[in-house]
Amino acid sequence: MAIKVKLLKKEISKNRHSLYLDFYPYIPHPVTGKPTRREFLKLYVFNTPKGALDKQHNVNTLAMAEQIRQRRENELNKPEIYTDAEREKLRVKALGEKDFLAYFLELANEKKPSTQHGWLSAYNYLNDFTGGSLKVADLTEKFCNDFKKHLLSTKSSRSETTTLHTNTAAAYFNKFKAALKQLYKDGILQNDLNSKIEPVKELESHREYLTVDEVKSLVKTPCNNPLSKRAALFSIFTGLRFSDASKLVWREIQGSPESGYQIQFIQQKTKGAEVLPIPKNAYQLINEPKQPNDKVFEGLEYSAYQNRHIYQWIGAAGITKKITFHCFRHTFAVWQLLRGTDIYTLMKMMGHRDIKTTLRYAKIVDSTKRTAADVMEIEGILNDYN
Repeated sequence: MAIKVKLLKKEISKNRHSLYLDFYPYIPHPVTGKPTRREFLKLYVFNTPKGALDKQHNVNTLAMAEQIRQRRENELNKPEIYTDAEREKLRVKALGEKDFLAYFLELANEKKPSTQHGWLSAYNYLNDFTGGSLKVADLTEKFCNDFKKHLLSTKSSRSETTTLHTNTAAAYFNKFKAALKQLYKDGILQNDLNSKIEPVKELESHREYLTVDEVKSLVKTPCNNPLSKRAALFSIFTGLRFSDASKLVWREIQGSPESGYQIQFIQQKTKGAEVLPIPKNAYQLINEPKQPNDKVFEGLEYSAYQNRHIYQWIGAAGITKKITFHCFRHTFAVWQLLRGTDIYTLMKMMGHRDIKTTLRYAKIVDSTKRTAADVMEIEGILNDYN
């Protein structure tokens, strides 16, 4: 009985349809061997193209999908002319023809908004490097290392004169490696290429923080967005990340004025369950308790609008340091160490999985102490010592 192969669509998010092959009757899955009716192509088309680029994307993608459909139908209906070894070669060859750029973009589109931007940026650099064409079969150790060198030497998309920062290149290359790892897990890539490729070594980044006097100045200085101000100061006094502050709900804040308050929550970044005691001044920054599932900082979202108000507020307070929201968390860590909190306790309070991450703050404190000691270097003061 001849096997019929149809090209069908399944509606997915963002005004798109995912393309897949439908087999009748069932066929063995090429990887697991289990009966299956479907084979998703990791390709998509737009439901309603918004412009010429979207229309061309649909034309190209449908043409590619139809070629795959025809090839699969031919392979399935002429099995008698192939040996097992030949069929395996054909299967591997077919997998090698898959479009890795389309696969990478599909992975990017599945990510949460908080991480999707980084994935899409990595995709853009990969797309530029390959000229818009990259088959799975073209993925070799040499290609991966060449792409790594490209990221370390290319200009930033934000500036024609500035080279992409090493740590940004590291972040993008890590996403490329994650895609390779998933490709291997999906049975499309025949060898674990990701494990053979060394990541980009990150540079030690400067962790800017605020002094007590600078924070006092911020407290006195009005902000055009009071919500951003409250959240920033709350981060200074608790060490909470922006992502955790933005999703914090009232049921996660427990305690009383007598026993003290604490936050019980799941960290957005590490997914670890944390209990974080918070000082009274941090509790003063949040309004009267509302419904258990209401957000404490309702309306707090990461955006250029929010960031602009933060920068303006910092400048109005007379602070010339380059301060981002994450620097408020750095401030909490440095203050804790300067006041004698041991490194392991701080590790727990920051929610770090690795002590090496926390030790970076110890280096800042050591530098601060060195600067303080240098104040006593008074030239000539011991000239008459005997």
